Order: sequence, then C-alpha cells, then structure tokens
Amino acid sequence: MSGIQYVTKETLEQMKTELQRMKAVDRPAASKAIAEAREKGDLKENAEYDAAKEAQGILEAKIAAFEGSLANIRVLDESSIDTSKVSILTKVTLTNLNTKKQVTYKIVSEQEADLKAGKISVTSPIGKGILGKQVGETAEVKAPAGILTFKIVEITA
Repeated sequence: MSGIQYVTKETLEQMKTELQRMKAVDRPAASKAIAEAREKGDLKENAEYDAAKEAQGILEAKIAAFEGSLANIRVLDESSIDTSKVSILTKVTLTNLNTKKQVTYKIVSEQEADLKAGKISVTSPIGKGILGKQVGETAEVKAPAGILTFKIVEITA
C-alpha cells in the first residue's frame, strides 16, 4: 500500500488497536508455537515446525504492512467537511436514473468501506464517478454491471 490514505480518527484508533493486538498477542503465540514444535524433534521432518515458522513469517509481513499503512495515514476532521460537493466523509443521496431508486452512501477510505453499512470507498467505481459533483448534477459511472447514471440529490456531513 503506497500513498496517503485518509481515515477518520475512529478508524485510526481501530487500526492502532489491531496492530497492538498483533504485536502483544499474536507474535508471542507464534513464537510459542515454534518453540513447542521445536521440542518435538528433528526439524528437517517436522511439518508442525515448518507451519509455525510460515505462520510467523506471514504475521511479521502483516505487521510490517500495517506499520507502513499507519505511516501514510492522515486523519480527517469530520467537522470541517465541505458539503457543497461530494468529497470523502460526505453522505450522499443519489437517484439511480436507470432504476429510479434512491440510495444514500457515505464516501469513506478503502479501510472503512462497508457496503452493508452504506459506506463506499472513494476509490470504488461509484465513489470515483460522483467525487466532486454537486447537488443536481448527474454522474455516469462505469461499473461491472455497465454504465450507471446517478443524479446527486443531497450532500450532508
């Protein structure tokens, strides 16, 4: 993951908590699993030892990636969001002009995206397509299902 990532303070805290858990709980557990496997004899033919070492390697890679992500994070202040146009952390009500259905999404970073909770990533096809649009404007979005046309109905914080 490279480049600056914008997240809310809440997401930053969740990420820090996850990193702390990996370092304080998962890392010692991986070391313990290696030690237990090592006690079982010949390391050349010990599949349990190999699996424990591989799991430790994967965990260390995850920790390094997490630390890299945290270094590139910028926290957004939700109270200073410009609602004159669609931007990250705005809540947008759209009308799908193809189906005439209305949907409301909150535009968030990739880490916070959760379609079931109505949060879409700023880098998703819809997120990219409506970014910078104002109320009343239409946006054509190239999605896997084809071209979707949305009208911006409302933008709130």
